[in-house]
Amino acid sequence: MSDKIFETLDVKIEKTVARLKEDLITVRAGKANAAMVDKVMVKYYDVPTPLKQLANVSVPDPRTIAITPFDSSIIKEVEHGINEANLGITPSNDGKVIRLTIPQVTEDRRKELTKTVKAYGEEAKVALRNLRRTANEDLKKEQKNGDLTEDDLKEGLDKIQKSIDKGIKTIDDVVAAKDKEIMEI
Repeated sequence: MSDKIFETLDVKIEKTVARLKEDLITVRAGKANAAMVDKVMVKYYDVPTPLKQLANVSVPDPRTIAITPFDSSIIKEVEHGINEANLGITPSNDGKVIRLTIPQVTEDRRKELTKTVKAYGEEAKVALRNLRRTANEDLKKEQKNGDLTEDDLKEGLDKIQKSIDKGIKTIDDVVAAKDKEIMEI
């Protein structure tokens, strides 16, 4: 039985869970988080550059993200980049520091956000099911080629299912933690 199939599957499951966590960072729960601006790109000398390479990003209080550009002459470009990123937050600046004030989230908005989080979780689960199908097909090909016995195939399919079940449990835990964070007042 080829261990390569299982190693590849485990790596892809980890990547799927990591991607889910990355996607969930962008879901605003009413608390400031420096990672919310990770995907912001700024035109710096006409070259799209990640914000974190051009500025210091900090969270001075639970409702504010402070962005201090290393070069204060690019403050307008940084503001423009934030607006282009569609964060849903209007930046304000004092000439040196850009502040993003995170608005209080209403109960209805919280419920919408939990639906969004669940949708991200479901996408990740679908990705895992696709990984399971691919791994199962690979094992069945090995059996067809005579590399696996019937018992090895059954054992391999069980091992794949256990890996997928573990991945789905991890996804459920990540989604539940984000839901809890969103529903906290």
